[in-house]
Amino acid sequence: MEKGIAKAAEFAEKEDASTIYCVLFQEERPVATARLLHSKTARIGRVATSKQHRKLGYGRLVVQALERCASELGYKEVELHAELTAVPFYEKMAYQPVGAVYQEDGIPCQTMKKRII
Repeated sequence: MEKGIAKAAEFAEKEDASTIYCVLFQEERPVATARLLHSKTARIGRVATSKQHRKLGYGRLVVQALERCASELGYKEVELHAELTAVPFYEKMAYQPVGAVYQEDGIPCQTMKKRII
């Protein structure tokens, strides 16, 4: 809701029973989340941390957890679609920009990839 993305877009038609979600809780409240879509490629998406919990490393934790899941599923690489404002965050985690900037849900984005072991 914070980014003004339509609720219907939050649940992509690509999601199915194989989608893996990671949610980090503080006590009983969710504070960070992300999902892993996987078929031909492993793609992390919808990474979000509540405003009051940003800069605490929680986003990094959910991304790393999904990287481990992708690795356990046999993937050697993960990709994500980063909002331009988040590119430095992902670069610190060894993601590399690939291709040109594009619009996704009305927001400028950059595809990024990372080799995982």
